[in-house]
Amino acid sequence: MSEFCPRAWPEESPPSSIHDCDACGLIEHGSRMILGEGNPSAPIMVILDNPGMREDRDGNPFVCGTRQTLQKVINSVGLSENDLYVTYILKRRPTRKYDKQKTRQICMNHHLYDQLKVTQPSHIICLGNVAVQSFFQDEEAEVRTLRGKTYNIRGFKTTVAYHPLTVRRRPNLWNLFIEDWQFLADQFFKEIK
Repeated sequence: MSEFCPRAWPEESPPSSIHDCDACGLIEHGSRMILGEGNPSAPIMVILDNPGMREDRDGNPFVCGTRQTLQKVINSVGLSENDLYVTYILKRRPTRKYDKQKTRQICMNHHLYDQLKVTQPSHIICLGNVAVQSFFQDEEAEVRTLRGKTYNIRGFKTTVAYHPLTVRRRPNLWNLFIEDWQFLADQFFKEIK
């Protein structure tokens, strides 16, 4: 296991054909569109709720707490940046109130499902209730009741774990977070042997 040192992963910018997509209305929030980060050809796709912040107010890149916690856990279970592609339900960071259900569905229909067709990951892990409820298409779904199992969602082996920001705010969840990532890593390593 290599020494942990968080860093900004390469970002996948949208092609010009969708760069100015306004279908969901989040373009009005002024945040830029980000398809994902990490290795777009990776076997494991991580789904978060939205891209969050990758720059400070002055435009300088930084590694936010969500990314630090995510990178720390994957390092802890023996996975690497090359094994993962991180994407989002929403491709832009919301900055004010919006119709959550409608916007999430539009973004998934316009972008996430297309990404899945192209990338065909062997595993998906949804982090946090927003990602789980959106991807599972179940408003009642919760990480705490779904963790520790593999589900077939849209034809993909899918697991769940808490959102890294939740783990940062509630450190007592760290061991469960590691358990969930270890569960995924064990499946992944067994398949590639």
